[in-house]
Amino acid sequence: MRGQGPGRVYGRGGGPWYRRALSLLLVLAALQLGSLVSPAYACGCGAMVPSERTRITVGQETSVVHWDGRTEQIVMRLTVRGDAGEAAWIMPVPHRASVGLGDPALFEELAAITAPVTETRHYFWPREGDWPLPQPDGAGAPAPGAAPPVGVVDRQRLGPFDVARLTATDPQALRDWLDGHGFTLPGPLASALEPYVDQGWEYVAVRLAPRKEGEVLAGALEPLHLRFASDRLVYPMRLSRLATTAQSLGLYVLADHRMEPAGRIGGQEPRVTFAGRLEGADAGGAVGDLAGGGPAFLTAVVQDFPDPSRIDGDHELRAAGADTPYRSVIHRSELLTVGGFPVWLLTVLVVAGAAVTAVAVALRRRRGAVPA
Repeated sequence: MRGQGPGRVYGRGGGPWYRRALSLLLVLAALQLGSLVSPAYACGCGAMVPSERTRITVGQETSVVHWDGRTEQIVMRLTVRGDAGEAAWIMPVPHRASVGLGDPALFEELAAITAPVTETRHYFWPREGDWPLPQPDGAGAPAPGAAPPVGVVDRQRLGPFDVARLTATDPQALRDWLDGHGFTLPGPLASALEPYVDQGWEYVAVRLAPRKEGEVLAGALEPLHLRFASDRLVYPMRLSRLATTAQSLGLYVLADHRMEPAGRIGGQEPRVTFAGRLEGADAGGAVGDLAGGGPAFLTAVVQDFPDPSRIDGDHELRAAGADTPYRSVIHRSELLTVGGFPVWLLTVLVVAGAAVTAVAVALRRRRGAVPA
């Protein structure tokens, strides 16, 4: 082509191809860098704000709620990962809350109480993997008000947590307070907090930091225990709409009756995985302490949110029509055996033996019928 020097190749845009490729690589690198330092500030019923140019994500959030009609308690344990040496966690509450450390044993006890029961279903004929059939491909492989804009009610140190209880009537004032303490409140999060400010809610602001200097926040953090007055059982979820990936809610509810969410609030249909009144040993330990030693009905609820942007409110839970118990059942298939010997093989051997015996008897009778 005329006007082009030897060895130079031009794209349709009129510039050398390598300049366009280099520009594209720079853009992609900038986007990738931005994704690494962008804060993941949606966190179940609260919000997580990392320090500048660091990232943190909540891999798992497990909450236990106890409500006696007047007072609500929430015990929450977060499992986090990332490279942040510190982060702020903000939890909106409808009334002034007291904050303490929760008992880690609570979650282990509840997991044991609500664990599915296993029922064995026997089958007669052998399947893949049973002798003499071969193992299937991949067998054994693992499966894939007239108040100041922001008021500090009090501040306390709880283990690795620096806890401040705040009142706020202006999201911008809350932003300023966080900025003054080393954290930046993202714009979308400030907007998401406005409905709570309008309703006169307060906040629990927690500074998360490792016990040892230089470490990053990682793994399961110590549980936090919040207690506040409430004439209805509410679990804040509105901030989760800021999440950019699918969210999943796992919630244990202790109350006088079986409880159920009043609506889907933009997620899939909530599913009850356990419902039952706590009795005997199940009513003791850390679970019994949270329930105050009184009778309690435990409901375990899970819900998926494939598109968090559709979350349009907080979960309000109400008593179900009846205290119907429920427990998940896992069915395990197992070859029917007697004394470790497959029943199908015993049956085949018995039938074969009977057939051989019948044939032998028939032959003897036939020989006996032949004249000498």
